[in-house]
Amino acid sequence: MPEIVRNTDFEARHAPRKPTKTLDDAKIIYNLPFNDLLFRAQTVHRANFDPNAVQMSRLLSIKTGGCAEDCGYCSQSAHNPTGLKASKLMEVERVLAEARKARNAGATRYCMGAAWRSPKDRDLDTLTAMVEGVKALGMESCMTLGMLSATQADRLAEAGLDYYNHNIDTSERFYSEIITTRSFEDRLDTLETVRAAGIKVCAGGILGMGETVDDRISMLLTLANLPVAPESVPINQLIAIPGSKLEHAAPVDPIDFIRTIALARILMPTSHLRLSAGRTEMSDEMQALCFFAGANSIFVGDTLLTTDNPGEDHDTALFRRLGLSPMQLEPTL
Repeated sequence: MPEIVRNTDFEARHAPRKPTKTLDDAKIIYNLPFNDLLFRAQTVHRANFDPNAVQMSRLLSIKTGGCAEDCGYCSQSAHNPTGLKASKLMEVERVLAEARKARNAGATRYCMGAAWRSPKDRDLDTLTAMVEGVKALGMESCMTLGMLSATQADRLAEAGLDYYNHNIDTSERFYSEIITTRSFEDRLDTLETVRAAGIKVCAGGILGMGETVDDRISMLLTLANLPVAPESVPINQLIAIPGSKLEHAAPVDPIDFIRTIALARILMPTSHLRLSAGRTEMSDEMQALCFFAGANSIFVGDTLLTTDNPGEDHDTALFRRLGLSPMQLEPTL
């Protein structure tokens, strides 16, 4: 009888997802010796992705400031005296002009964010035109607009929206310390609405808001234990905005941040794991360890909504030093 040769790479990619469902189990992984944790995360990463490819997105604020939510970290909340002036929704052609620049600079996904509690139905025609325009440029599209109704999600899906971002921010336990104008359950309801419409989910959180390590682990478990884990998971390091509730928050320990990235990779093997806000405060060495721990997506460009980002020249130089390359879009059938 001929020997059966197993394709272990194929099996790793297509095996059923088995997230660690309990906080105790996840804490054991998180607290492994640092080298063991990173080795395990890198092994999982290599089984599912090219270890030297990083997905590049560009983020544009299409409607800035004046948000009715009281998120303690946000410069765009009307509750936070940050000095940021509110603006109207941008015109479609201006958004698409910026999308062309992003595509030409190597971004494959274009993310559009509006500072709303939820969009008004009267804005849906403009929003769907933006999605259609971005898709026509050959890019993936993503939006973050706050809470969505089922009808709004269906409209965006029909326009071809690929991803919808709606972060859960932190653990359910700590959530009310940061936001009081909507509940943790509201966040999960929006994720369910987006998924039901056939749009891929982008959901993550923020580290450095005063939460405990258990809160960080619990946040990741909430995402990993959804019926389908988010296809994209942004992990942000808090940018302490002057005038915001969290302007004096203590910075995250870099090793703790890297441990959180590694745990996220282990819990969500096939998700794109994005280093998002806060990269300006990270050393090149810290970012390199995050990539080794399983991060494989970044935002490129000089700004993220209203905050600074390292910029394309710096990222290009870092990629060159690390031997990393921009991830290419897979051809659609």
